[in-house]
Order: sequence, then structure tokens, then C-alpha cells
Amino acid sequence: MTVTAQLPFEHRDPLRIAPRLRELQSQGPVHRVRTALGDEAWLVTGHAQVQRLLDDARLGRSHPTPETAARTGETLFDAVLGDYDTEAADHARIRSLLQPHFSPKRMRTLRPRVEALTARLLDELAEHGPPADLHALVAVPLPILVICELLGVPYEDCDRFRAWTADAANLGDRARSDRGVRELYGYGHELVARKRVEPGDDVISRLAATEGVRDEEIAGLSMALLFAGHETTVVHIGLGTLLLLTNPDQWRALVADPGLVPKAVEEILRASAKGSGGGIPRYAREDLTVDGVTIRAGELVLLANSAANHDPAAFTDPDRLDITRSAAAHVTFGHGARYCLGAPLARVELQAVFTRLVTRFPTLRLATDVEALRMRRDALTGGLAELPVRW
Repeated sequence: MTVTAQLPFEHRDPLRIAPRLRELQSQGPVHRVRTALGDEAWLVTGHAQVQRLLDDARLGRSHPTPETAARTGETLFDAVLGDYDTEAADHARIRSLLQPHFSPKRMRTLRPRVEALTARLLDELAEHGPPADLHALVAVPLPILVICELLGVPYEDCDRFRAWTADAANLGDRARSDRGVRELYGYGHELVARKRVEPGDDVISRLAATEGVRDEEIAGLSMALLFAGHETTVVHIGLGTLLLLTNPDQWRALVADPGLVPKAVEEILRASAKGSGGGIPRYAREDLTVDGVTIRAGELVLLANSAANHDPAAFTDPDRLDITRSAAAHVTFGHGARYCLGAPLARVELQAVFTRLVTRFPTLRLATDVEALRMRRDALTGGLAELPVRW
């Protein structure tokens, strides 16, 4: 198959997936593309195919020759991850270490605190007075405060973490990205040492008390959780609010019945179009066939979860926001054995935000035209750079 498209795709509308991605999807589920670095890869856009491949053991994040493997970009987040020979066992071990910290019981315990933090931030939004930037005042600080509490990171360090994670996620400056990652992991080591002396009721302290877990591993896992545990939630709070405010009938329905929030959150997770194509990177560990297309061992496969979430074969009228839709089949958090460990935490935060937002600010509306909104185009997770609102 010849190369059919070049990544990244142009993506100007925060409410829609990239037009080129939609065009490719209409032509079939598997496409030969080039990454931003010029490397060839396979882009999978069909929901059924993406869902199946997310749970396919023939795909992984490691590669037998990482120095020659195709890559999506130049940051450390685009690097080949893990040891090829032990990837499956390493992945299972890490999940077994982290899973208990995101159990339903722990999330139930955390929920009142998340709701209290949300209420405090919305109080500050109200005190600021309209117009106000909901992105800066709510979407950014809430996930940071929550993940810091879960991990046992002092609140006074939250601003530093935000700066480090923003640097780490920068796509346009490799030196800045590397510096952000170094700062995060360096601080992680300091924090682990502190928790060994003064443990608390938090993830890092509990990992430090687990036999056989080295300090460097705890630092790596905790800082990875810190980054992954807040960046994507920031994006979904902003885009979710924007989706609701640009679909006033859906906003009014939620104001009238906040009990719809859990379903609305799943629909927001499905409908939030992010990024400019690409997707979750995997490498084929052996030859496999997807919809009649042969993918060779070692080749890069990009699982386009945004496209999959907008596949008309899986979701009727996928570009329409419908908070009563049964959208649980979305693949925003992945699927199967590698399903996102932090998904329960993200749901707790999003449910808290939208429940309190519609009850506290029922007349909320945009303070600018959608066309005037700025996107974070140099950030790994994308999303809005601002969200001015009135009420």
C-alpha cells in the first residue's frame, strides 16, 4: 500500500476531528501514512479495528531495535518504551503495583475531597467575576490538585509541577521537553526519599512500603502518574465545557437534570476531538493482518482513538453531542489489558466538575466566538489554551 497521508493533519476546529482524518476514515479503516519525522506507519481509524488492536498482544510499546524503529516525534514521550523481551511481564507487574491505588473503594474515598476542591475553584471563578477564563481557573488547577493529593505531593509544589509538565509535553522544543522530564524525575527521587522518612496516606508512601520496589522505579511511576493523571483531564474539562456551551439544548438538559452527568461525561469523553491525527503508538511484534492489510513485524501502528470515537459504524451521527447516548464503548481510555488505570479518577473529576458547574452557573455561556479560541498546538495533549466564559 502506498503512503496516503502525512501527519500531523491540519486541525483548526476544536469541536471536530481533523477533516483529513475523517476523509481517510470514510475510505477504510487502515492507511499507510508518514509521521512528522517522515517515518512510515500504519494509521488505524475504524472503531472495531482500534478496539480489537488495543487489546492485541501482538502489538506493544517496545521494539527489538529501538534505535531504528519508526517514531511519531522527537520528544521522550515518542520514544520506544520498555524491554522487548520482558515487556508483557513488566507491564503486568506495574499494573499489579498501581491497580490497588485506583480501586473503586479508593475512588469513593477520594470523591468528597474532589468535590470540595471543585467547589472551592468555582467559588474563585465566581469571585473573579465575568468574563473569566474557565481553563485557567478550573480546568488546569483541579486535576493538578487532585493528583498531587493522591500521590502525596505538597500543594505548595503544584505550580512547579504545572510548569515542569508543560515543558515536558512541549512538542516544538526538544531541549525544553527534556528539561521538564528531568525536573519531574529529579523531584520524584527527592519526594520518595522524603516519604521513606515521613510516610503519609498516599500512593508514593504506599509504594515505598512495598517490598521489592526500588526508589528509582517509584520515582518514575509516580511522576508518570503525575503527568498522565492530570494533563488529559485538563483537556476534557475544557473541551467538554465548550461542547456543552456550543450545544445549548444539551447544556439546558443537563441544567434541568444534573442526574444525567455520568452519561454526559461518557459522551464528552467520546466526542472531545483532540489533536491532529496520529493516535496511540504500538509496534507489531509479529506479522498480522488487519482488514485485509498485512502489517509486518516491527512496523509502527497508530491507533487513532479520536477517529474511532467518531466512527459512524459504531456511533450514530457521531459528530452530534448527545448526552443521553450510550457512549460507554468509546476508546478514549484504551481497551482491554492496557486500559487506562487512571480512568476512574478522571471520571470522578469530570463528574464533580460538570455536576457543580451546571448547578452553580446555569446561565454559563461563552464570552467569545468559537473561532477566536486558541488551541495548544505545541502541547502533547492538545486542548484549549483558554476558555473565556460569562454567566
